[in-house]
Amino acid sequence: MSWFRRDKPKIDDQTRGEDQTVRTEGIFVKCTECDTPLYKRDLTESHQVCIHCGFHFRIGARERLEMLFDEGAYEELDHEVVSDDPLDFVDSKPYKQRIKDAQKKSGLPEAIISGKGSVGGHKVYAGAMDMSFIGGSMGSAVGEKITRLIERALKTDGAVIIFSASGGARMQEGTLSLMQMAKISVTLAKLHDAGLPFISVLTDPTTGGVTASFAMLGDAIIAEPKALIGFAGPRVIEQTIRQKLPKGFQRSEFLLEHGMLDMVVDRREMRDTIIRLLDFMMNKG
Repeated sequence: MSWFRRDKPKIDDQTRGEDQTVRTEGIFVKCTECDTPLYKRDLTESHQVCIHCGFHFRIGARERLEMLFDEGAYEELDHEVVSDDPLDFVDSKPYKQRIKDAQKKSGLPEAIISGKGSVGGHKVYAGAMDMSFIGGSMGSAVGEKITRLIERALKTDGAVIIFSASGGARMQEGTLSLMQMAKISVTLAKLHDAGLPFISVLTDPTTGGVTASFAMLGDAIIAEPKALIGFAGPRVIEQTIRQKLPKGFQRSEFLLEHGMLDMVVDRREMRDTIIRLLDFMMNKG
């Protein structure tokens, strides 16, 4: 009868439940568009695009540049160029403190990261804006970094590519932030006169002074699917014109249909598309 005797202590139900719990924190992400759970590794491999519905998650500036340049290698430029506080601006907190908080939170020196490298064998100067830094707003430092990027391309016969992601001009710098619109536009005109290409890539969202200046001045203007693109928000426009806006107004597909964009490109195909454009646009023959 010893065969039927229990030699080991009985497993406690509570302990058993703890041991058998499968921990999934940090392994899955739910898609914002279709609510499907996504395995994080699959999401990384698909460049942060939902493999079920094609929804494009927002990504950071450094990640964008790594996806663009050959083998993900590039030399970062103007890391030391950061915003000052010319107006001694204070809202809910001093502007200087807001900049420090943004740098700490985002790990970025400013709302744009710029770099140079090779894309499909072509010399490229690229900038990528990041919404995690004060909403990707364009202040004096952002304008200066983009201008320097274009000037370097002029000196060395390179192409310019800018990934826009912004809420617009940075209010804490007042008129100085608005001046960047004209400053960058004038420099882009010189690039155009030199016959060098500027490819503008609009991501979600691209709004305000960025849309009203360099973002819409590209020789080729590309947007990611369903990206919000416009100057003022839909609610402001509806209140101004007192009309109901069409479905999908200010989204990439609507703008493409109405001639504001050249193409809407899936992020997974973006690098190959840009290389094809550069092959054509950098061919001096």
